[in-house]
Amino acid sequence: MSLKAISPLDGRYGENTRPLTEVFSEWALIKFRLEIEIRWFIFMSESPWMPEVRPLTREERGFLEDLLASFGDESARRIKEIENHMQHDVKAVEYYLKERIRATTLAPLEEFVHFGCTSEDINNLAYALMLRQGIAIWQKEAAHLVGRVARDAQQASGVAMLSHTHGQPASPTTVGKELAVFVYRWNRQLLAIEKFQYMGKFNGAVGNFNAHWVAYPHVPWPEVARTFVESLGLKYNPLTTQIEPHDYMAELFHTLVRFNTIATNFCRDIWLYISKGYFQQSADPDHVGSSTMPHKVNPIHFENAEANFLFSNAVLNFLATKLPISRMQRDLSDSSALRNIGVAIGHSYIALQFCGKGLGDLSINEGRLAEDLEANWNILAEAIQTVMRKEGVARPYELLKTLTRGIAVTADDLKGVICEAPISAEERDRLLVLAPHDYTGLADELAKALGPIDGD
Repeated sequence: MSLKAISPLDGRYGENTRPLTEVFSEWALIKFRLEIEIRWFIFMSESPWMPEVRPLTREERGFLEDLLASFGDESARRIKEIENHMQHDVKAVEYYLKERIRATTLAPLEEFVHFGCTSEDINNLAYALMLRQGIAIWQKEAAHLVGRVARDAQQASGVAMLSHTHGQPASPTTVGKELAVFVYRWNRQLLAIEKFQYMGKFNGAVGNFNAHWVAYPHVPWPEVARTFVESLGLKYNPLTTQIEPHDYMAELFHTLVRFNTIATNFCRDIWLYISKGYFQQSADPDHVGSSTMPHKVNPIHFENAEANFLFSNAVLNFLATKLPISRMQRDLSDSSALRNIGVAIGHSYIALQFCGKGLGDLSINEGRLAEDLEANWNILAEAIQTVMRKEGVARPYELLKTLTRGIAVTADDLKGVICEAPISAEERDRLLVLAPHDYTGLADELAKALGPIDGD
């Protein structure tokens, strides 16, 4: 951890974000750009349309593949030296690759490095690969959290808990069912991310294959570009300006925003359940909850998670609304914005970790849950008036409202109402044995309907 890092992602939380540094750093962007340059060079050598780029020997191809496989700090520093001299980051990668092949048998093909490309042909594909790889790391952490909550939901499917609507006591639920709600919501977003298609373009300076057509007028350039982009595992965008318009990024970022928003909701609910004593937190004897109050055990992990999910959303929303906007055929305002993709995903990534760590410290306080249920017999007014409606009793809602609204009632109070009600003996007997702890409807079944949860 660097104590002089400006961003907490690289400073305080540097250990948490370490897996992302290989994907979202400047070092990683340089490597992804080099990969595109090399893949395009090899692709041309295998194409029948450009005979001037002869097929590569096994040794030549191996040399190029090794340049990518052995890419490290020395390679990145050399490219940055070239960039500092010429003040162009993508051109620096081109010149580096030319520099490396100049002393090999590939030297006569040097000018086919970056052939027909504008910087954005390289950049948009590099960012697509970066984003796809980074999201895969994020997905693993997200799936770990959702899987954990899903298992907790199964285990607590029948643990009765007082509900709170508008912050007031309401018809009971179960701990497991309330957790299952979040799992279902999260899984819809994860499914959309899993099926997501990352896009790329490869059509020159303003998207028309202008220079390509002049150099090779008989080449079916759109099909060549499509084949190359799809060889990278990306979906081809056939109609662009100089840049791929980033609409697919906006779609992805908005999906991440929804996941983060659900997670924020989750953190706040857990925080509230902790404050009510429904969940207990383990107390590490070496930890301090307050600098002055020795008794404190704060839900700090959920608070940290909430802040980072919201910060992630702030950046994701900015990127989703800014990136698709570019003046006419091109402006550079997207360049600086794109460099913050890792910031947005990084804050969500550490929030997932905080959330998981918080869950690891929790246990259900069934005694407190039972106590709260026992103190709120008035919640059975819903069941009683509903049965009375079924039995044809006049104005049962109004009757129960008068008897229970804002009034603490006991089990005996309600039993008196039930016994006096003009309902069948069968219904009366069912209501007389009903208690808050077993008035949970189908909550247990609904929680279990998630099905078995596979291991991480």
